[in-house]
Amino acid sequence: MVAKELGVGELAERSGIAVSALHFYEAKGLIHSVRTSGNQRRYARSVLRRLAVIKVAQRVGLPLADIARALDALPSGRTPTVADWRRLSAAWKQELEERIKTLTQLRDQLDGCIGCGCLSLKACPLRNADDEMAQQGAGPHFD
Repeated sequence: MVAKELGVGELAERSGIAVSALHFYEAKGLIHSVRTSGNQRRYARSVLRRLAVIKVAQRVGLPLADIARALDALPSGRTPTVADWRRLSAAWKQELEERIKTLTQLRDQLDGCIGCGCLSLKACPLRNADDEMAQQGAGPHFD
C-alpha cells in the first residue's frame, strides 16, 4: 500500500531537496504540510510535483517571489497538471526571453569591455544599462 502522505525525510529523499530547503520553502508558503499528533510534518504526495516546478523555475533563474505567486494561482489540494505547467511556463516565457536577450548582449559586449578596461559607471552599457539620467551628467539627481 502506498502512503498518502510523506514525512520530511522521505520528501527530501524523493525530491533531491535538502530538509532545510523544504522547511524554507514551507516558511515561504511554496509548499504546505500538516502536523501529526506528535508534531511531525506530513506532506501530500502532490508536493513532489510542486517541488519539481520549483526546481525547474529556479534553474531558469526565476526569483522565489515569482515562483510563489505562480504557485499561489494553483489549487493547493491537487497535483499540478500539464495544463497548469503550460500556463505557468507561458507566463514566464517573456521574462526568460528578456533574460536571454540581456545575457546575449552581455556576452557580445564583454570582450570589448575587457579590451578597454574602463568599466565606467558613466558610460559602460554593461555596468550602467538603461541609465535614463545619464544625459543630466554625473552624480545623484534625486533629493
